[in-house]
Amino acid sequence: MTVAVRSKISGLGRNVPDKVLSNADLEKMVDTSDEWIKTRTGISERRIADDGVTTSQLGIPAAREALRNAGIDPEELDLLLCATSTPENMFPSTGCAIGHGIEAGDCPSFDLLAACTGFIYAVSIADNFIRSGSANNVLIVASEIYSRIVNWKDRSTCVLFGDGAAAAVISRSDGSSGIIDSRIHSNGAYGDLLTTGGVASRRPVAGRAIEDAGYFLTMKGNQTFKVAVKRMTDVASKLLEKNGLSANDVDIVIPHQANIRIINAVGKSLGVPEEKVFVNVNKYGNTSAASIPIAMYEAVEEGRVKPGDLVLLVAFGGGLTWGATLIRW
Repeated sequence: MTVAVRSKISGLGRNVPDKVLSNADLEKMVDTSDEWIKTRTGISERRIADDGVTTSQLGIPAAREALRNAGIDPEELDLLLCATSTPENMFPSTGCAIGHGIEAGDCPSFDLLAACTGFIYAVSIADNFIRSGSANNVLIVASEIYSRIVNWKDRSTCVLFGDGAAAAVISRSDGSSGIIDSRIHSNGAYGDLLTTGGVASRRPVAGRAIEDAGYFLTMKGNQTFKVAVKRMTDVASKLLEKNGLSANDVDIVIPHQANIRIINAVGKSLGVPEEKVFVNVNKYGNTSAASIPIAMYEAVEEGRVKPGDLVLLVAFGGGLTWGATLIRW
């Protein structure tokens, strides 16, 4: 009897900056308050990368930890995917810089830009590489430095985002646990809801010309909320249905940590109890592609994810992009 090949998450890693920017700190920078931010977003603080730290430098420690936890040497990697919407350069890619930093030799690498859905896109690609026999071990690194592309004068967006990185090793598995399935989508018709023209250069940026050129992140919040909740709910529901499952079968939902309103609305729309929805947006804000793997790392660390659990990942991001992944842990 032939055993179906599937992939599994064999190791996780995380790296968040030491610097904490609290809501009290933001009160001194823009016209806002701790109560206003918490009520609307659920965020209390976020992490900010030090000046001079690049997206790849933030991601490398997370990559090393994931490899260590998976028991995999860098030379054993068949593919490296870097999910980021804040690359340090247009080229060379952030993925190539991370590959060099972890001494992965000639391992192929590329950046994947799907904004906040980037990690799920990367999991889908890694899973397909392994199922097709093209890879045995794939490293995904999600690293973001949004503090370099937000407008710190715009209280509607600067309070939302933080910096952080996380990584996952996806490996071949012949067992019953592992990645069950993923669904990914995009629609450029909604592209103007969430957009930026900037990159997370190590050099500080300033000046009127940058604002005029559309460097900073902009977001149409109310419209984004409505589309995000609908698309995340739809993709998760269809993924469950395709695999003969329902929301009642799910042990834990790990959603993109956009803000507490979106998280709660998606959980409610899916019919999943609040206690089954993992939340850490209060500590880190929205870290884009890094938010789900950071949350997954902490959920495992806290014992919220156990062997045999059915885990649902679901995300939505600029592009617009959205997607979901089902994992039997």
